[in-house]
Amino acid sequence: MEVRSAAHGWAGAGRVALLGALLLLLCVWCRAAAERVRYAIPEELGRGSLVGPLARDLGLSADELPARKLRIVAGDEKQYFTLEEDNTNLRVNGRIDRESICGAVSPCILSLEAVVENPFDIFHVSVTIQDINDNAPLFDREFVTIEIIESTPPGTRFPLGSGRDPDIGVNSLQNYELTPNPLFSLLVKESPDGTKHAELVLEKILDREKQRNHNLILTAVDGGDPVRSGTAQIKINVTDANDNPPVFTKEIYTVRLMENLPEGSLAFQVKATDNDEGRNAEITYSFSDIAKNIRQLFSLDPRTGEVKVTGPLDYEERKYYEVSVEGKDGGGLTAHAKVHIDIIDLNDHAPTLSLLPILNPIPEDSVPSTVVAVINVRDRDSGENGEVSCKMDGNLPFRLETSSENTYKLIIASTLDRENVSAYNITITATDRGSPPLSSRAELVLEVSDVNDNAPVFEEAAYSAYVAENNAAGALVLRVQARDADAGANGRVSYWLAGGSAGAAGAAPLVSVEARSGALYAQRSLDYEQCREFTVAVRAQDGGSPARSSTATVRVFVLDRNDNAPRVLWPAAAAGNAAGGAAAAPFEVVPRSAEAGYLVAKVVAVDADAGRNAWLSYELVQASEPALFRVGLHSGEVRTARAVGERDAAKQRLVAVVKDHGQPALSATATLHVVLAESLQEALPELSERPAGAEAAAAAAELQFYLVLALALLSALLVLSVALAVVARLRRAGPPAVLRCLGAQRFSLAGAAFPADFCEGTLPYSYNLCVPPPARAVPEVAWPPPPPVPVLSAEELLGGDSCGNAISNSSAIEGEVPANPDAPQVCETIFLNRWSLFLEFPRVVAGRRLRAPLLTERSERKLGALQPRPLRRGSPAVPVCEWAAEQSAIVLAVRRRAKGGRKGLAGEVESRVPELHREPDR
Repeated sequence: MEVRSAAHGWAGAGRVALLGALLLLLCVWCRAAAERVRYAIPEELGRGSLVGPLARDLGLSADELPARKLRIVAGDEKQYFTLEEDNTNLRVNGRIDRESICGAVSPCILSLEAVVENPFDIFHVSVTIQDINDNAPLFDREFVTIEIIESTPPGTRFPLGSGRDPDIGVNSLQNYELTPNPLFSLLVKESPDGTKHAELVLEKILDREKQRNHNLILTAVDGGDPVRSGTAQIKINVTDANDNPPVFTKEIYTVRLMENLPEGSLAFQVKATDNDEGRNAEITYSFSDIAKNIRQLFSLDPRTGEVKVTGPLDYEERKYYEVSVEGKDGGGLTAHAKVHIDIIDLNDHAPTLSLLPILNPIPEDSVPSTVVAVINVRDRDSGENGEVSCKMDGNLPFRLETSSENTYKLIIASTLDRENVSAYNITITATDRGSPPLSSRAELVLEVSDVNDNAPVFEEAAYSAYVAENNAAGALVLRVQARDADAGANGRVSYWLAGGSAGAAGAAPLVSVEARSGALYAQRSLDYEQCREFTVAVRAQDGGSPARSSTATVRVFVLDRNDNAPRVLWPAAAAGNAAGGAAAAPFEVVPRSAEAGYLVAKVVAVDADAGRNAWLSYELVQASEPALFRVGLHSGEVRTARAVGERDAAKQRLVAVVKDHGQPALSATATLHVVLAESLQEALPELSERPAGAEAAAAAAELQFYLVLALALLSALLVLSVALAVVARLRRAGPPAVLRCLGAQRFSLAGAAFPADFCEGTLPYSYNLCVPPPARAVPEVAWPPPPPVPVLSAEELLGGDSCGNAISNSSAIEGEVPANPDAPQVCETIFLNRWSLFLEFPRVVAGRRLRAPLLTERSERKLGALQPRPLRRGSPAVPVCEWAAEQSAIVLAVRRRAKGGRKGLAGEVESRVPELHREPDR
């Protein structure tokens, strides 16, 4: 028990010691946090001079400086200090003149705040500006004149004024020195504010008859190192006796003035009296010892002694003034008095605010109590006039907390949401406690930066899409859209496929999604019969870090199209063919005694489509006895339409068509064989007569026969038509010229002949004229027949080309009758061009025949009827050339009349026929 108690005692003592140590450390930390970091530097340091290692003095290591983000905040308008680039040392930012900043105030301290983040903290830094001896003492007047009556008793004091030295401490004015003189000595006095004044003391009685003027040099010396000094020359004039000098009512006047008195206001009045009379009693007032800057603030009336304000009095610039007033009577005697002027502070300065944003923009996920800005307040007034309080206008998620006497922290009071408010315009008002109070405002705009705190939200949690089957690959199925309230990359949404339904075997490959637009496209053609619907999950993911996502379900319904024809299950007509044709086709046995409505069989068919595309209807399209059977429109039942008769064939073949109701409709056929027999044994002989399929083969052979027969008839008809057309053409053209010349008929026959060479390039027509020998008669019947008349070629007949170049190759050309009267007749050809209507007669003809396409049928008949006339026996042969010339003239006349038209030409030719029929005269 004793050991246990001791153990418990030691344990309790340890806890107390540990707690005490923690409290001590906490107190030390709190004290360190509350204390200021102090530095002292001399004035007039160059730019960039080191003030102090601020980061080290704040306890910040070099590794944590980037994260802590050390900054300084100064309440002064001018930034006298700055931090290095690495935020470690505090350095001078510009010229620092202690006299211009603080004046006579000592010590001269510049305050600033050092701010760190992560976590946020504020440290107060003060820099004391030390004075250096950079100013020499100066006198307000370099020449001082004093009037002394020769009867003035020794020991009388005469103020000499005071020198001015802006420096403070040992660097300020420390002493005065006077050039040695047995008649005068120097007395240095110090005023309550520490200012030293020099007074001249008369040591012996002056004698004007010995020396009327005395010149002295007064030197002011400071205590700096090196010593600086300033001098003033003093001139003393010794005058005749004057009984009574002036006397001021007060040796020291104390005055309290309110700052900002308007110019011209009476500040105070000095008064001196003189017991003399007359001119010696007239006193003139003047400032004897006053600084130049003070002389600009006050004016002294030399007659009345009234002092008025001539410049602005500012308590913040100077709180106390001291001047010396001299009164001089008409006799030259003087008196001096001191005036102490105290300036009373008024609330004439409004507070000034300096804002330093710490977090701008502010992350919207910042926790409450996070410091976002530091506010530094300054009021140049003193006392209650300089006490300032700050407040924030409006109901905002921020609040102000006091950090030090003149520093406030703006911290987050509640959570922020950028999607609701993206920026805050904060107005901070600083008000002093003066009467009346003065205030000032400053605005701070804080933006809220986005944090990826919102996941994308789909417009619909579940989508439905309908796609017709047999679609093209890449067809648009659906477009999904999700919105993200965040901004920038946090609100940029991309889409992905997150998977498909388990029952859609391979649903994921069926569609794809475009990452940017959210459009779903079909990867391949869909088949309603294989997959009627499937589900895919689409995930929308933003670009934040970490990324947020949400998922929507897309249910795709495949719409049916009529792409499947009905399939007949019974009767299965293709079963035998699929097995190689060995199996027999199915058949049904119907008794002969079956009445109307007897159920023969039922056509069973299915359609893989759905809806109307799968609605089937049945129709009987072919039957051996169409009136014997009927099929149900929707049931497919095959029944007898009437009673079976004895005359009905024993074997019946029925073909039924099964159609669906799609657009367009698809169909299939079913063939049913029916045997009319009372029993199966009776039907077997009918089935064994012909093998299965023989009837179909016969029908096919019969159809093939009819097709071949129709083709043969058409071919024969075509050949006959061509032959008739050729015969008709030949009949219209007539027999060839050779046959007409050799025939027994001795009259003109029309026939077409073409010259060998026709230069005009058009198709001419030729006319043959055949004339027998005149003196010999040929019997009608003779055997052997006379030799055939030789038919000469066109070249031989013409004796040259068709253009008129005659070639002589026959005796007939010479115009003589052939020596042999039994010689065969000579056929000459007269050519008529259908375009030029020009008859060419290159040769002499014994007979003529004319045919022109422009002649009428009547004229053609007349020309064909021309009979050759025999020549007179014994008469010489008539030269044909003359006769041909006449004929040419006739033809030329006809040609001239051709311009009148076809009808005129035809008439002209008919009128000229008799002339053409005329024989030559010889």
